Order: sequence, then structure tokens, then C-alpha cells
Amino acid sequence: MLNTEGEMATGADVRDILELGGVESENTGTINKKDIINSDKKKSKKSSETLTFKRPEGMHREVYALLYSDKKDAPPLLPSDTTQGYRTVKAKLGSKKVRPWKWMPFTNPARKDGAMFYHWRRAAEEGKDYPFARFNKTVQVPVYSEQEYQLYLHDDAWTKAETDHLFDLARRFDLRFVVIHDRYDHQQFKKRSVEDLKERYYHICAKLANVRAAPGTDLKIPVFDAGHERRRKEQLERLYNRTPEQVAEEEYLIQELRKIEARKKEREKRTQDLQKLITAADTTTEQRRAERKAPKKKLPQKKETEKPAVPETAGIKFPDFKSAGVTLRSQRMKLPSSVGQKKIKALEQMLMELGVDLNPMPTEEIVQMFNELRSDLVLLYELKQAFANCEYELQMLRHRYEALAKAGSLGPGSAEGAHADGPAAPGAEEGKADAKDQIIDVVGAPLTPNSRKRRESASSSSSIKKVKKP
Repeated sequence: MLNTEGEMATGADVRDILELGGVESENTGTINKKDIINSDKKKSKKSSETLTFKRPEGMHREVYALLYSDKKDAPPLLPSDTTQGYRTVKAKLGSKKVRPWKWMPFTNPARKDGAMFYHWRRAAEEGKDYPFARFNKTVQVPVYSEQEYQLYLHDDAWTKAETDHLFDLARRFDLRFVVIHDRYDHQQFKKRSVEDLKERYYHICAKLANVRAAPGTDLKIPVFDAGHERRRKEQLERLYNRTPEQVAEEEYLIQELRKIEARKKEREKRTQDLQKLITAADTTTEQRRAERKAPKKKLPQKKETEKPAVPETAGIKFPDFKSAGVTLRSQRMKLPSSVGQKKIKALEQMLMELGVDLNPMPTEEIVQMFNELRSDLVLLYELKQAFANCEYELQMLRHRYEALAKAGSLGPGSAEGAHADGPAAPGAEEGKADAKDQIIDVVGAPLTPNSRKRRESASSSSSIKKVKKP
């Protein structure tokens, strides 16, 4: 036994040293010829098996990709730039010979004094013109002769010497009229504004262009409106010199104008909604009358005529069950989701006041008449609500009108009456103080939620009482 175990231990040691393995060698414990010949294949197979890594559970794919590359190598310790990516490398240093640079003189063609400057430049560009000379753009100021001035350009308000001085400054400062006005000789010549200088210059340019142009050519003559420019600057100066009180007043007026426009839009919207309700009520009434008169007249059956379009806001629009299959008739009595809880509660209250069951027997006739009754009640509720809103707005406007009339009666014309009454003077002062707000706020103040709720509840109760009366 000892010898056998010793031999087995020796065989295992040899296999570990040679990195050999296999079923046959493991079972027998001896080294075969195949183990020695196929040792390289087994090593590559073993290395491929050991280098397969699995991403841990819970780790994102992007995070795991940062740990190992496709070749299962460890990440680099230093950042490396590669050409594969969103941007290419800007600087590509090659192995070519470096081009020499030279310190050489140059002159700027824009300068007329012949000044000499020095800068670094490539040796191959020696003797070439200054590259930034192409940006030296000058304005072509027209030149006129003595004869042209006497024939076409003479002006009583301007002398020839003053005109020559203006055109000389225009050439020197490239039509920068603010600089021209600053350098203008106001002591020798008449004091001129920037607009006067511009008007004289562009008038001469337009005149020379018309005179020198060939017949039949299309000219682009510059036009300068000196009056408009003066008014613009005057208005800008007034705007700049406003006091803080004037700025605050203007902002206040703009805010009030926005409020008035918003109230006007709201009033127009309420008017459209009210008109829709009135149209819906008239249309519903005409349809009922036509349906009542139809059975009395025995006429041959005709095709159904198109019903007039009724707005969606008129009463309740019950859904039509036209799908195949069996349906319950009581489903036609179910109120649609478009009806709000507020209308549903008001409708139930009105039905209870009228003594109508909330869930009647759903026969064909009862379902149709019950739906029509509830639609009419909702339409009546909306009309009463709109009527209450109009009444409230009319009352508010009446109060404002009375307040404005009272403030107008306490003006300068009624000073004697106010003096005779004595105690009425403080009221007059208060009326004058609030006159501004009263005059601006004449369109109608928006309704508050509390006042609207109280008015809606009052209108619903009054409508129930009027319906209940015989």
C-alpha cells in the first residue's frame, strides 16, 4: 500500500509540473504518450476556460465594460488617445522637416507714413504682401469739380468751402458722422448737427449719381430722411428723460389695459356661451313641437330629415348604444361622465322637488321621456345660472355708473352746492381720489368664487320654486 500511494503521489506531482490532465491520466495515475504530445492544445484550452468572466448580478453593462475590455485585459493606468471616436486628433506630428521661421520687416499698406514693423514669418513667405492688408476697406467718397458744384450742387445754406470741409472729413473718418461732427470746425463755419451733415452729404451723392448715370440705367440712390431722424432722436430723448413717477404711471396704465382686455375676452366668451344656450333652448322647443304635431297628421312615411345641429352644451348628450349584443335599457338612463357632480346634485334636488323618482321603471317610453326631462332641467339650470350672472353684472355696472355720476356731479361746476352743504366736502374729496380707479375699471370686475357659489345656489333654488308653481 505504501509503495502504491508513493507512486500515485509521484505521478500527480509530475502532472502538476507539466500541467497535464485528462480523464485517462487521472484515472490511471500514469503519464501517457498523448499527454505529452497534446500538451499545447490542453494548455490553450485550459487558458480559454479560465479567462471567461461573467458579469456579476446587479452590475450594469456599462460599468462592467469599464472594468474589462473585449480582450479581457486590465484597463490602462494612463489615458491613451485613439483615432476611433467622435473627434479626430487635431495635431498630427509627422517626421518631416520643420519649416523655418524668420524675423523679417513688413509695411502696412493701410498706413501712409511708411512705418516699418517686424514680425516672425515663414521663410518661404518672404517678400509677400502683408496678409491682413485685404481687410483694409475704404469708402469711396465721390469727388466733384468746380463746374459740377456751380451747376448742380449749389445751396444757399452751404458754402463751397464748408462742403469741401465736410467731404474731406468724410474721407478721413470713413463716413463716421459722429466723429465727423466732433472734428467739424464749428468756429470757422456754422454750427451743424449730425442730421444736417448727413442730409448735405447724401443729397450731393444722389445728385452726382443722377447727373453721371448713363440714360436707361437702374440706379440705387441713397435716401436720408433728416426730419424722421430728428423726430426719432427727440422721442428717444423724451423717453430717456422720464421721471420715476411717469414710468410708474405708464406701467400702471399698461397693467390696467391688460386687465381690461382680459375682462373683455371673458365677457365675449360668456356672451358666446349664453348665445349657445339660447339657441339650444329654441332648437329643443322647436323639435318638441314638431314631434308633437307629427302623429296628428297622417302623412306617408318619409325619410328622416337631418336634424338641426344642437350645441354640445345644450342639456345632456346621452350616448347611443349601437353596438352588437344584448344591453340593458336602464343603461340608457345612466348620466354620461361629461356631467359634473355639481349639475348632478342640482338635478337630483330638482327631481326630488318635482316628486319624480330618481330611478323609474326603464320602459321604452319612460326612458325616453326621463332623459328628455333631465336634459331640459339641466338646460334650465344653465339658463338660470347665466341669467343670474347677467343680472349681477348689470347691477355692478349700475352701481359704477351711479358712482361715476356722483363723482361728476361733485366737480368744479357744483362747487357752490358742495360749499352750501358743508359736510359733503369730505365725500367729494374721496370721490375725486377714487375717480381714477372707477374710470379705468368700467368693463366689469371678475367674479369671486364665493359670490359665484352663492349666486348659483340662489339661482338653482329660485328655478326649482318657479318650476314647482302652477
